[in-house]
Amino acid sequence: MDDVQSTLDAAATPVRKRPKPGERRIQILQALAAMLEQPAAERITTASLAARLDVSEAALYRHFASKAQMFEGLIEFIEQSVFTLANQIVEREHGEGARVGERQCARIIAMLVQFAEKNPGMARVMVGDALVFENERLQQRMNQFFDKIEALLKQCLRDSAQGVSTAPTVDAQVRAAVLAAFVVGRLQRFVRSGFRRQPSEHLEATLVVMLG
Repeated sequence: MDDVQSTLDAAATPVRKRPKPGERRIQILQALAAMLEQPAAERITTASLAARLDVSEAALYRHFASKAQMFEGLIEFIEQSVFTLANQIVEREHGEGARVGERQCARIIAMLVQFAEKNPGMARVMVGDALVFENERLQQRMNQFFDKIEALLKQCLRDSAQGVSTAPTVDAQVRAAVLAAFVVGRLQRFVRSGFRRQPSEHLEATLVVMLG
């Protein structure tokens, strides 16, 4: 009888499935991003992250050497997502004439804004709010991210202005810098308002003013 009861007890006890290779890593990054979506949250520690996942801190370090590496995982996701979509926009919106570059820029900016709205935790990383007191190289990497965005906008504007403007490179550089600063400003306002001021607010009308 005791053997039967032991068997029943074992069957009733839920078996905790082991995450597949790479699955736990993704879970950690998802949990970190979710914690960053709390606008008034204090600085995230590995202890609080481990508690949210119901694992030990040692379990986190089996997948990431440091918290900085966890943030790098989020930054890699941002970079891959945004630039994959941006390249698709450039490929789709092709042709001749000055307006092609403006259309490409407008769609790239709209995509960036939509990405931030859907991923408010990522928006905090993008503007550096979540990186305060973290490793300095993380902020440098996000700075490089926006430098690349500006360079892409400049390329779009320059390519479409060839043969139209007498100084396509200079014009494109100035306009791209203004557009990149606009995006950063919108994302900063979004984060600092506790995610209340949507970066897409009057976006289409604003882009018409900026791009013509």
